[in-house]
Amino acid sequence: MNAIETPLQWSEFERVEMRIGTILEVNDFPEARKPAFQLLIDFGSAIGKKKSSAQITKRYTKEDLVGKQIIAVVNFPRKQIGTFMSECLVLGSVGDNNDIVLLTSDIKVENGLRIG
Repeated sequence: MNAIETPLQWSEFERVEMRIGTILEVNDFPEARKPAFQLLIDFGSAIGKKKSSAQITKRYTKEDLVGKQIIAVVNFPRKQIGTFMSECLVLGSVGDNNDIVLLTSDIKVENGLRIG
């Protein structure tokens, strides 16, 4: 059975807090096992700024990312990745060669808006 055949209850989906945020800072993450960036993302005044590690180095440069609005899950538990504590999960589509394309908003919107 694949993931599409496994039904998700609506109440489960409603618990996932997907929000719009703007990337403020991008740093290299040489300690990561797979190439990754460390991101600082602004989710607005209600949620604040959160850090994330993202394996998005195949398609994006640091300069491409600063100022980009992305979609992330903000209510997962924090996760230790090497020496870095990731506080949210940046979402993207994953290609055959693990080349990730970020989920973004095509129109600039307020940081922190919920995706639903």
